[in-house]
Amino acid sequence: NPCRKAGSIGKSKADDMEFWTKQEFKQFLPSMEKKPEAKMAFMLLYWTGMRLGEVLALTPADIDFEDKTIRINKTYNTKEKKNGPTKTYASTRTISVPDFLLADIKDYMNSVYGLTKHDRLFQVTKYYMEHEKERALKNSGIEHIRIHDLRHSHCALLFEMGIAPLEVKERLGHKNIETTLNVYAHVYPDKQR
Repeated sequence: NPCRKAGSIGKSKADDMEFWTKQEFKQFLPSMEKKPEAKMAFMLLYWTGMRLGEVLALTPADIDFEDKTIRINKTYNTKEKKNGPTKTYASTRTISVPDFLLADIKDYMNSVYGLTKHDRLFQVTKYYMEHEKERALKNSGIEHIRIHDLRHSHCALLFEMGIAPLEVKERLGHKNIETTLNVYAHVYPDKQR
């Protein structure tokens, strides 16, 4: 088998997952006050567990203020500069959103001039989000994490709230429950003890 000679692809051991507590996220947020677009995007990343591409693809039509939900049915491809399908079939989902976040979304949408129901809410790139995160980290003194780690932070928040792993799987759009449990194992390695 030629694959044996080539060796395995990828890492033999996954990187440790980093995450922020609710308190750390609240400490990070004031550094975004002068950047309302970035602030709203980071709030969605933390409080919903959406992937960055899913947040960047959001349109007003995806948000149902009556049912208090967000429909995730596309992702923004930064290289092609257009929306595409979600990562997996399971990634297409509808998630519930807390009232405070819906109020912030509505305020943000009202502040965007000429926004139509099919326009992207965030006309920014992944690079812009990375830059704003790094700027805010310097100002807040919070531990550095990747943008994707906000998804792990949301997962940790849900587990801390006692939400069942199957519910977390559905909310995050994981294809397999093993993915969700793997995040849990990384976030809470000492729970078994």
